[in-house]
Amino acid sequence: MVNNFSRSTSFNRRALNAESARVLNVSSPKALNVLSTKPLCFTSSRVYHRLGWVSRLFPVLILIGALISFIILLHGGYIYVLPSLSQAFYGHGVLKFNNSSNVCDIFDGSWVIDDDYPLYNASDCPFAEQGFNCLGNGRKDRDYLKWRWKPKNCDIPRFNVHNVLEMLRDKRIVFVGDSMSRTQWESLICLLMTGVEDKKSVYEVNGNKITKRIRFLGVRFTSFNFTIEFFRSVFLVQHGWMPRHAPKRVRSTLKLDKLDDVSNEWINADVLIFNTGQWWVPGKLFETGCYFQVGNSVKLGMSIPAAFKMALGTWASWVENTIDTNRTLVFFRTFEPSHWSEKSRRFCNVTQNPLLETEGRDRSIFSETIFEVIKNMTVPITVLQVTSMSAFRRDAHVGGWSDNPMVPDCSHWCLPGLPDIWNEIFLSYLLADYGLPAVNGKQCEFILFLISLLSASFICNLFSAQFYMYVPTRLQTLKRLDDLIIINSLLVLIYYYMLCYLGSGKYKIWMYILYEYGWIF
Repeated sequence: MVNNFSRSTSFNRRALNAESARVLNVSSPKALNVLSTKPLCFTSSRVYHRLGWVSRLFPVLILIGALISFIILLHGGYIYVLPSLSQAFYGHGVLKFNNSSNVCDIFDGSWVIDDDYPLYNASDCPFAEQGFNCLGNGRKDRDYLKWRWKPKNCDIPRFNVHNVLEMLRDKRIVFVGDSMSRTQWESLICLLMTGVEDKKSVYEVNGNKITKRIRFLGVRFTSFNFTIEFFRSVFLVQHGWMPRHAPKRVRSTLKLDKLDDVSNEWINADVLIFNTGQWWVPGKLFETGCYFQVGNSVKLGMSIPAAFKMALGTWASWVENTIDTNRTLVFFRTFEPSHWSEKSRRFCNVTQNPLLETEGRDRSIFSETIFEVIKNMTVPITVLQVTSMSAFRRDAHVGGWSDNPMVPDCSHWCLPGLPDIWNEIFLSYLLADYGLPAVNGKQCEFILFLISLLSASFICNLFSAQFYMYVPTRLQTLKRLDDLIIINSLLVLIYYYMLCYLGSGKYKIWMYILYEYGWIF
């Protein structure tokens, strides 16, 4: 026992002496070796070699990562931010020209097959009238759904529902006209519904079902704070009862010098889209005892074209004197041709594909009168000249696939179908006037996350690389490397959340700043 204790004591003393030998005087030259770049011999040369390899490679990896991050940042800005700032529309400009002439008649073109159509399903849209849902009413062929209008010298911008929803935010869109206008109204709502997640947030403001008997319909998109409204005004001017002392055959009159009595409801709209024409026929007028009136005088001998021109003149004066065209954009859509097999409107032959020739339906006295009146107006009006392009589409009519198949219909159009193309053209003009918002809500969140994260990573990686190069080698241990990586990650997260906090609700400004001044970082 004594021997063992002695050996243990002597061993401890030797160890203590060995430790005390390492305590050097600061003034000793050996003490300066502590500050040398040679590693202390606590590890083997193999461990030191591994640490030296990591130490040399780590700054290089950081710089490579920073360079890649910067390239991705620029690429992201080019792909996502720059097109938005230049008012791109889903990969296209407002109008993309195909030749150097830069002259585009958007209504001069042809119908081409496009498998991206249709853009929605009418059965999934609660605002599509059942009578226009041809597929839902039993139509078997689907070829009529696949046609897109292709202008000769330019391209119509592809429909991007999210961009359009943002463009219409806080606005009031008003359609005024007959059942053709209601069809376009329904089409636009169904197109926009495809981009709304909460379908219940879109509703008719009075809780009404979509029918042809209601004079006013308004659908509100709550998430984007805009409404799309329809006012039924088939003649645009007032329709009144028989005046005193009128002949017995006169049961009602159209007051050609007075606009419809609901016209005051149209004034405060951001966008107005008018149409009329389908009811300006003898069957809807003279055969029902409806004649024309100017002032207190009934004009029994006035022709329909003359009355139509006078009514449009009344509309034009109202627009010039009442509508602030600096605030409200005004559109007028021309007459839509029907495709009845004969004048009695009893036979309707719907084809499977568009016609090769317009068969003379590309011209209309109503459309020509619209152009003539608007040409002489003193305020800007955009004419949607759909007559000629629609003349090819005998295949797109409701035919016998309405909610009443016993009554054929070669006047109205299936949904989805031709009215969707009208709306794409209408939206291309609207885009040219309003411009595209910098980015939509969901793109903002993603782009902000991507760009801010990459910017933060670029900054922090450069900082880490510079810091690491100046740290003495003796501090470059695996533990220090781990700490440096953790600090770098924390800085990235802090920078990202700082940008989110400062940029919330101001995405457009921050996207612009991040892209335009990102080189500073």
